[in-house]
Amino acid sequence: MDKVIVAADTPTNLSAASFGQRLRALLKSTRHYPELWVGAVMLAIWVVVVIFAPQIAPYDPLAQNLSDRLDPPSAGHLFGTDELGRDIFSRVVYGAQISLPTATLVVIVSLVVGSLLGALGGYFGGVVDTLIMRVADVTLAFPSIVLALAISAFLGPSLTNAAIAACIVVWPEYARLMRSQVLVVRSHDYITASRSIGVRELDILVRHVLPNAWSPLIIKAALDVGSIILLVSALSFLGLGVAPPTPEWGAMISLGRTKFYQWWLATFPGLAILTVILACNMLSEGLQNLLDPNYP
Repeated sequence: MDKVIVAADTPTNLSAASFGQRLRALLKSTRHYPELWVGAVMLAIWVVVVIFAPQIAPYDPLAQNLSDRLDPPSAGHLFGTDELGRDIFSRVVYGAQISLPTATLVVIVSLVVGSLLGALGGYFGGVVDTLIMRVADVTLAFPSIVLALAISAFLGPSLTNAAIAACIVVWPEYARLMRSQVLVVRSHDYITASRSIGVRELDILVRHVLPNAWSPLIIKAALDVGSIILLVSALSFLGLGVAPPTPEWGAMISLGRTKFYQWWLATFPGLAILTVILACNMLSEGLQNLLDPNYP
């Protein structure tokens, strides 16, 4: 019995219990933020679409049937057909397998690279900080769509090159945000106390600074998934992204831009982009309310 009591009073178990309590309190507080749940549910639906696209889509997205070309929405083709008779509903469903994973990958890469560089620059300062921030400043000096267009045109039209262009455009935003957070956190008293007892600088950065600087980056990452989908779709719309006949939302909108009376060609891919961006915005707003205690 005494051993059990001693084990229960150890700092490790107290820390674990404290973490569990904080996690339960955090999950309980999410009920006060309906926009968080609405955004999460909307994104979850799209994730299901991505995973089960072959089971959801009634037709092969690449199958052509010229006898059904430009048919309006009907029971046989819920979203109508395009100029080659391909089912638009199936193409929208399969397009989610391109847009969502690509945007998620771009955000993860940009978040990791930008956060790492921003943390190093903000914490250690000096030449490292100056070099990283000047590169970020030069990148941010250009409008994101213009810079992405230039990079995609230089590398050549493809989904991979469009994703690379998006990463190059986005990472400086995370670097600047992380740097600003690190500059605030490293000035706190507990960082000074850690240094005074001989804790290594790298350990302070990893164990104390970064865990207290991550919240704004998570919020931004949730918002940027929708922004990257819009950017990659814009590149495909302009012919610098996914090549036909691959079903991609931006490329589908591009095919329908000259056919005003066949409104369904561009409407349904556009609605797909709209719902994902709306879901990301709502999720980001909910996370902002949940994680930022200073948010009104």
